Amino acid sequence: MKIYPAIDILDGKAVRLRRGRRAEATVYGDPLEMATKWVSKGAEWLHAVDLDGAFLGRLKNLDLLREMAAAVPLAKIQVGGGIRSIAVVESLLDAGIQRVVLGTAAVEDPAFVKQALKEQPHNIAVGIDALDGNVQVAGWTENSHIRAITLAKRLQELGARVVIYTDISRDGVLAGPNIEATKEMLESTDLSVIASGGVSSIADLRHLAELDHSRLDGVIIGKALYEGLIGIEEALAHAR
Repeated sequence: MKIYPAIDILDGKAVRLRRGRRAEATVYGDPLEMATKWVSKGAEWLHAVDLDGAFLGRLKNLDLLREMAAAVPLAKIQVGGGIRSIAVVESLLDAGIQRVVLGTAAVEDPAFVKQALKEQPHNIAVGIDALDGNVQVAGWTENSHIRAITLAKRLQELGARVVIYTDISRDGVLAGPNIEATKEMLESTDLSVIASGGVSSIADLRHLAELDHSRLDGVIIGKALYEGLIGIEEALAHAR
């Protein structure tokens, strides 16, 4: 199980939002410093989100993401937020990003998602962000009225291999991950799943690991790392 420290970028700062609300952002510092910090402590992957891009509907922080990739050449970075075209996917990969995460486009532009999965099958993941089981889009501000499992099955048919499943109600509030929903995603599809949202303790990591599923790729940890509730070294050791 991989550990993905989260670096959410808003107005040039590394932040954490409470349940995806822009007005409830806590600033934790410089994104490049955070990337260097987590990698220096052993992280092999980083999960970066261009929140400015997610809210705008277009990638905004390409230059910063390029700097981040250059700053941690031994690590791999996956990036989401406002990615709506093949040209943007290619620009991120050219900037040194290993995996591009598509979100809103999975609902609004399945033709683009299908094309991206066909052209870059090993470098695309799809983010499924759900509230009460319904997929949310546009920076978590709009309800698509599509069930998360329904979308996951559609994506699998389009060629998706990896999804990032986030329970928005738990994101940034340290409420613990939605184990049952993660389990359902694993059992209802053939997709590899990265769990996200609510991780607050090593016990939460243990509960995810107890699912004992070969397609549970890993877990994204945000606020718990920044608040010191989980040490990155301890999380990595536990995941191994």
